[in-house]
Amino acid sequence: MGRLLALIFAYLAHLWATAVGSERQQHHVQHGLCSYTFILPEVEHCDPLKDFQVTNTLQRDSPPEVELDTSQSKQSMTQKERPSWQERKLESLESAMENNTQWLQKLDNFIQENVRSGMEEIKRTAVHTQTAAMLEMGTNLLSQSAEQTRKLTDVETQVLNQTSRLEIQLLEYSLFTNRLEKHILLQTQEISRLSDKNSFLEQRLLALEARYGKELQGLQSEKQQLQDLLGKQSELVSQLQGELGSSTLNSTLLQRQQAALTDTVQQLLAVVSHCNGVKTSLLNVVCFQVFCDMKTRGGGWTVLQHRRNGSVDFHRGWREYKTGFGEPSGEHWLGNDIIHKLTSSQEYSLHIQLRDREGNEAFSQYGRFYIDGEDNNYSLHVEGFSGTAGRTSSLTHSGSQFSTKDRDNDRCTCKCAQLASGGWWFDACGPSNLNGIYYPASSSVVRYNGIKWYYWKGPNLMATMTTMMVRPVNF
Repeated sequence: MGRLLALIFAYLAHLWATAVGSERQQHHVQHGLCSYTFILPEVEHCDPLKDFQVTNTLQRDSPPEVELDTSQSKQSMTQKERPSWQERKLESLESAMENNTQWLQKLDNFIQENVRSGMEEIKRTAVHTQTAAMLEMGTNLLSQSAEQTRKLTDVETQVLNQTSRLEIQLLEYSLFTNRLEKHILLQTQEISRLSDKNSFLEQRLLALEARYGKELQGLQSEKQQLQDLLGKQSELVSQLQGELGSSTLNSTLLQRQQAALTDTVQQLLAVVSHCNGVKTSLLNVVCFQVFCDMKTRGGGWTVLQHRRNGSVDFHRGWREYKTGFGEPSGEHWLGNDIIHKLTSSQEYSLHIQLRDREGNEAFSQYGRFYIDGEDNNYSLHVEGFSGTAGRTSSLTHSGSQFSTKDRDNDRCTCKCAQLASGGWWFDACGPSNLNGIYYPASSSVVRYNGIKWYYWKGPNLMATMTTMMVRPVNF
């Protein structure tokens, strides 16, 4: 568009430049918003043409050549009859001006049409540019929307995954809670069952205590009578115990002294047998051969049980545990009848010495110890625990009855003497059994039927030596 206007103005400049002379005149024309300036040619010293006519052709500054024939024929005309040259020139200029004005109008129309088309093209270009910008903005918005949608999708996926994990954990917790509730229900049922059984055992214990209370009263009255009759014999026995306490001889010498003591007591029995016809069976305990320990904790101990190498089988029946078995100088059980008679004659304390396979030794001592007779299944009675073999006593509590493989007196539905082996005060199988199977020190397998002293070495003692012995409390 700019080049077209430049060409038009260049053409107009060339058109009017031919009319410029020594003296130049300007003519201004206003057409709408456009202003046009025309430079008129100089007419001085120029002769007018005879046949001058207004045309749309370009005008020359110099007049045309004069033809001789025509100039001579027309010289006869007077100056007054023909118009002046300036007038003709002005008329021709006006005519040319009109033609140029029409041409300029056409040019203006052409320019306006071109400008309109250019404006329309500019508008279309602007619309296209704006449309492209809007499309680009829309594309950017769509890209941003897609990115935000992708991020939201990722977040939603993470939330769903987290929710799924939480649901799985909740389900696991629910299953664990159900199992725990079932376990608690079973434990509650077991506790209820044990409570019922405990109530039954308490009732049975009360009945036994009532029965044994009456028997104990009768025995105590009989014991009082015997104590009155044996007052003099007690002084002699005390003297003999003092002599045994100060003795440091070996076991052979002690056995000889024991034989002498037996003879002395038999003489005393012969004397006492004439007194009111009272039975003196309690003193018969000294007629049995026993082994005495004169070294441990001041001596004066009568050995009830001793194990050191497993040479004697302790898994025996009721009768053998009643009368005793083994050799007093080796592994043996003194006998429940003898232990009953011995510990019922006066107050005795119990000392239990233990040694494991590493050579470690420990002991448990009880300030008061005795057992009932066979009619009460040799029930155990102990009190006053002390010692180094555990934080508490492993010996069964008082009132437990003695059991063997052929005579079950424990408080368990099973037969502890058959399961744990040997004869012992098992109660409900209990934390101790010094008469279990003697396993060698090289064995490392935990066995339930071995020697056991739970609160010192757990369920399997692996003992290499055990000794149970008693002596009078006032020794």
